[in-house]
Amino acid sequence: MPFPFTLPTTSSFSFSTYFGSDSHPSLPLSASTYRGVLRDALKKHKRLPPSEQSPHLASILLSLNNYVPYLLAVDSGLGSQPIAGEELDVVLKSTPTVEWRPTLSDSTLPGREKGRLKIQSLEFEIYFVLSTLAYTYTLLSRSSLQPLYSSAASSPSTEARTLAIQTATKHLLSAASIHAYLSHRSDSVASSPPCIDITKSTFSALSSLALAEATLLAVSKDDPYPAAVAQDRNKNDKEWMIKAPEIPKVRAHLFARLCLAAAEHAANALALLGASAGKGVGKMDSGLVGYVDDLRRTGRGKACRFFGIDAELGGKNGEGIAWLHAGMHELGFKSGEGEAKKGLSFGRLKKGWEEKREDRRVEKSSHWGADAGRAEEQRVLEMLEKKWVKMNDTINTQAIPPIGPLVATMPSGREIHALKPLILPVLDASILESMRAPPDRSDDYGDGSSGEEDERQEPVGAFPGTKEDYSSSSTYY
Repeated sequence: MPFPFTLPTTSSFSFSTYFGSDSHPSLPLSASTYRGVLRDALKKHKRLPPSEQSPHLASILLSLNNYVPYLLAVDSGLGSQPIAGEELDVVLKSTPTVEWRPTLSDSTLPGREKGRLKIQSLEFEIYFVLSTLAYTYTLLSRSSLQPLYSSAASSPSTEARTLAIQTATKHLLSAASIHAYLSHRSDSVASSPPCIDITKSTFSALSSLALAEATLLAVSKDDPYPAAVAQDRNKNDKEWMIKAPEIPKVRAHLFARLCLAAAEHAANALALLGASAGKGVGKMDSGLVGYVDDLRRTGRGKACRFFGIDAELGGKNGEGIAWLHAGMHELGFKSGEGEAKKGLSFGRLKKGWEEKREDRRVEKSSHWGADAGRAEEQRVLEMLEKKWVKMNDTINTQAIPPIGPLVATMPSGREIHALKPLILPVLDASILESMRAPPDRSDDYGDGSSGEEDERQEPVGAFPGTKEDYSSSSTYY
């Protein structure tokens, strides 16, 4: 958590070939220059192994922030809209043609990379660029959270954990605002999008998804139970004596309603993704759909846990255990099966193997958290169930009610975040003034190869993560 988006790649493109400006002749060349830097950064990022991609995100973000103002300036000039008080005039010479590789569309052939898609609209170029910016913010939030799940070092302090979660939340809210802006902007476009990645339903779904993830992070910041379970599993942690976590009764009920709000946002995103796939623009990536469904389950499972904590703090131990069973049911697991089977069993061996594999993914920064925290919440529920059942059997025996009536009494969710409108970057007046001069060189960013062959220069298998470079050509080593 959050979702591990794959950044798209694009072809080379010369703005001067398709656009001209009498008021600012150097604008097309400047836009091509910064787009070329972004294209090279995306290509390099794609070729890096997973462990080196996280540090490279800062370079991607810088390239995007540098290019976006020039792209939006060209778009504003086409509509004769002033920028920073200056009149900007841009004319269209011919229909632009640019290629982008979609990353949310499911591949028609399993195991084969999706090909590039030709688009003939500057508006769709804006969609892909701003979507890439939103994906980058989401990946930056993953990078901030990665140390919290790592077992290679001792568990982070409370201050470090809080800072990491706050940073990740800020990035997720930025991504949600971008997706919401794109969803609103797409209302004014009459032409149909060429792929599912840039449809209005997809933008709305990704905005709801980012908001759901940010809402759950607001709970995680003050939720000591996952940290306690992670600390207990971390063999490198020296703090082996862990004080039992305590949560005030009022906050437990508040956290439950926040988790329900996150689950509602995830359910909305799941419905919108289904709507996107039904419009004839391709099939949505099954990994993303599965992740959103797991996030919905995780939100409801956490809500049940906090309702159980609220009941247990009020002396209703039996009802608290029932809420834990309801949480396991919402996650899609059977409660108590871990304690019922003593010794070795295939289920326990499989679970242990999956946990070790997830730990290796965290260390390698390779698609960890693809279950949206579902397995982590299962471990927390099992820890509390073991403790509370023992107390209920020996000290204060109470009947455990059925879970159906309890789930039916769950209230609606409560919001904690309000999305701020996206403020688009604008070129400074001094930069616009400098572009009134004619270009000092030719715009050759559209020359050369813009297809697939420019990404197949490295030998096959030279570095991890180069599956896309496999070809049918015969090469001997």
